[in-house]
Amino acid sequence: MNATRKTAKAARKAAPKKATSTARAAVRKASSVKIPRGISPAEWKVRCDLAACYQLVDLYDMADLTGTHISARVPGPEHHFLLNPYGWLFDEITASSLIKVDLNGNVVWGPRDKLNFAGFVLHSAIHMAVPELICVLHSHTVANAAVGMHKSGLRPLSQKAMILQHFLRYHDYEGTADNLDERARVVANMGTEGRVMILRNHGALTVGRTVGEAFSWMYTLEMACKQQVAGLTGTEDDITQLSPDLIAHVREQGRAGLSPGGHSERGFEWPALLRKLERDRGTAYRT
Repeated sequence: MNATRKTAKAARKAAPKKATSTARAAVRKASSVKIPRGISPAEWKVRCDLAACYQLVDLYDMADLTGTHISARVPGPEHHFLLNPYGWLFDEITASSLIKVDLNGNVVWGPRDKLNFAGFVLHSAIHMAVPELICVLHSHTVANAAVGMHKSGLRPLSQKAMILQHFLRYHDYEGTADNLDERARVVANMGTEGRVMILRNHGALTVGRTVGEAFSWMYTLEMACKQQVAGLTGTEDDITQLSPDLIAHVREQGRAGLSPGGHSERGFEWPALLRKLERDRGTAYRT
């Protein structure tokens, strides 16, 4: 009996040690990645988060081959930001593959022929005007492009749509983004509290103080758009219309809950999303 108890006790002690050693090994492996010359540890952290965001956009089926882009501001006074190299699919993006550009559209790190100028126009607009918004995420999914075709835009028909109303903005289509003058109009339409923008007849744009926040806004918008597209398959008489007072109430709940300091502040899911990404696709994005 005593021998059995000793064996059981020893097994219980061994289990957490094994788990702890596995976790420590994972940390050592992550920290052993060699940071390329010319990149600071602070920039490398942003690069890893941005590469993860590209992978997650692909994982959640919001990518469009090479047609869209996500940017992140690099820490420091130079006002540089990171973009994907044009021609790469989102599931190919890694931390070291991202190119770095300045606010004039000059590539300062990476292949100079891999800049998507349309991506530069949209993203530099936000990075120039609002430095604290470090991440800009652009997509054109079937759902958000469909909602952008409707004059009524994202209607307050679902909880997801209503909680976004305070943060939702619109920008009219001006053609492929190759006009630098459009930047001022994008910034003006986003305003000071806008975080989610439907680009009419085009797609969507979200921004965040972190990469995780921008991703979370985009995911929430995507779910709201999908719900609207699926819900409007019947006639208008089939739709339950909510009262203006109730819509205003849920809008205010969204403003309080999703804003900084709220119980569902956008981006709080980021550590869990990184864990999912690494379970599903490994850690290659951090190379």
